[in-house]
Amino acid sequence: MAKKVVLVTGASRGIGKAIAVKFAKKGYNVVISCAHREAELMQAKKEIEGYQVSCLAFLGDMGDMSTCETMFQQIKKQFGTLDVLVNNAGISYIGLLQDMTSDDWDRIVRTNLTSVFNCCKLAIPMMLSAEKGKIINISSVWGNVGASCEVAYSATKGGINAFTKALAKELAPSNIQVNAVACGAIDTEMNQWLEEDELIQLVEEIPAGRLGQAEEVADFVYHLGYKGTYLTGQIISMDGGWT
Repeated sequence: MAKKVVLVTGASRGIGKAIAVKFAKKGYNVVISCAHREAELMQAKKEIEGYQVSCLAFLGDMGDMSTCETMFQQIKKQFGTLDVLVNNAGISYIGLLQDMTSDDWDRIVRTNLTSVFNCCKLAIPMMLSAEKGKIINISSVWGNVGASCEVAYSATKGGINAFTKALAKELAPSNIQVNAVACGAIDTEMNQWLEEDELIQLVEEIPAGRLGQAEEVADFVYHLGYKGTYLTGQIISMDGGWT
């Protein structure tokens, strides 16, 4: 039986890499992408191939449609299909909205939200042909409740949440499920800017008493991508009870 194929964007490190490795461990052929970190992307590819699966690593900006089209052409050529799409590519911006430049705004919207549109638009025809598919968008609790000094980030994640709910309704008749995981504070490089006292204060606010692990997110995303055809259109918070 042909191996299933998963695409994970933003997969050179952190949550994205953990998700890609999880699917590889389960026997999926894996496509990974990132915008800049080529050395880390190739290291992730090597690690994934250690599980006796094929891995296509693609360096490029998922916020650019022509770049995405090139990647999907390679996916079609190498694998012929795509079973699971995990939209994980994302960046943060910490600071007052009044200090944010238009270029900063455009960059975070393109990276976090336009990338989701681009990859979904290109993945859907392949899933329609197969009469099945899973789309999982990595969101944030800030998309649910908003965060001071992270207005643009919160807006993009809120956009992902609404996008997820709407697309799920559109694709449900075609046996394609669309869900999002709204992550809380996960122990990745995105949180390493915090001072030690700030980190302690953050952990004290979380009922679970700790940060989440990227591998925990990966386990849950795999479950969403592997099982269940009735769960769709859901924004599932994974935050240790924080929000």
